[in-house]
Amino acid sequence: MASQHPYRRTPWTNAKAPDLATFEALASETFAQLPNEVLMQCGHVQISLAEYADDDVLNALGIEDPSELLGLFEGSGLAQDGGSNFTGKLPNRIWLFRRPILDYWASGEETLGDIVAHVLIHEIGHHFGLSDEDMERIEEAADVQML
Repeated sequence: MASQHPYRRTPWTNAKAPDLATFEALASETFAQLPNEVLMQCGHVQISLAEYADDDVLNALGIEDPSELLGLFEGSGLAQDGGSNFTGKLPNRIWLFRRPILDYWASGEETLGDIVAHVLIHEIGHHFGLSDEDMERIEEAADVQML
């Protein structure tokens, strides 16, 4: 059935899903706005982007649906001696996965920039040696203070 409304163009008419370059720009923007004390501790962290996590990663984490993993920290957190650079040791790396982030964005009310920032900052928390539980407590405390 055809629409009864006249044809009109919206900002979304020709819009396409943001590509990896756009995600890199969002992540770079977020990263640049972090406090200097945090940036100084992130000096050798690499930020990488991919459509999805590799099957090997998903299998190692016991994740069946690749859309469930929005980001990943690889390496040793600073609390676990991740701050020292030994020869032959790969630098810590943060992965952002475009398609799962887009799926999450499409299903909610948050802006894409806020989601990318949240995932990036969450993974930086792992670089600092924080667990998921630690970060949940920090977020809950921040939510209470915002009320």
